[in-house]
Amino acid sequence: MALNHPELTQAALGILRKGSTFQWYFIPLLAFVVYVYFSEIEKRNWKAVAAGLSLYSVHWAFEIANALIQRFSGHALWTVPAGTSFLLLVGVGVELSMMFAVAGVIFTKILPADPKMKILGINNRVLIAIGNAAFFSIFEIFLAQTPAFHWVYPWWGALPVFVLVYIPFFLMSNFAYDWKPRTQKIVIGSIAAADALSMVVFAGILGWI
Repeated sequence: MALNHPELTQAALGILRKGSTFQWYFIPLLAFVVYVYFSEIEKRNWKAVAAGLSLYSVHWAFEIANALIQRFSGHALWTVPAGTSFLLLVGVGVELSMMFAVAGVIFTKILPADPKMKILGINNRVLIAIGNAAFFSIFEIFLAQTPAFHWVYPWWGALPVFVLVYIPFFLMSNFAYDWKPRTQKIVIGSIAAADALSMVVFAGILGWI
């Protein structure tokens, strides 16, 4: 199968977790993420915190899976070959990661108070997740035209990203917002623990990703 600029995989691997690309703007980005979460914690808005952490934990699961695809097939589905101040995994730099860290929190602001309310005959949590996913997928079309982000396989583009990545992200976030605290802790904690264990094993011990 012909690939779209397969040489960009090596470009991404060449800067993977290399301090030489570091830029100071990462610091205010990190401060912004901390501020967003501390603001919600101050208001004891645990539902928003859960929504944010659920999306972020799923985001990391997908990025780890993408990096494992690169390890075993030779190419990830998406790569970040340039433009980041620190490449965490083959398909995600700190800038994208910080955005996903707060996306779930931010988009709770448009959720109706009633989780069962329907819009156009569709449950609002589902419809808003689809709308958010569509927005992110369309924006990713622009990103894929820049030197900083790349879809490697010809069949991987906005539509599969919309269906297989962003809809799960926002469904998870929107439904986690309404879960009981115990369920939030169990589900989010389990995914986050799996992410952390995967990073320790696949990145730290085995050096695969």
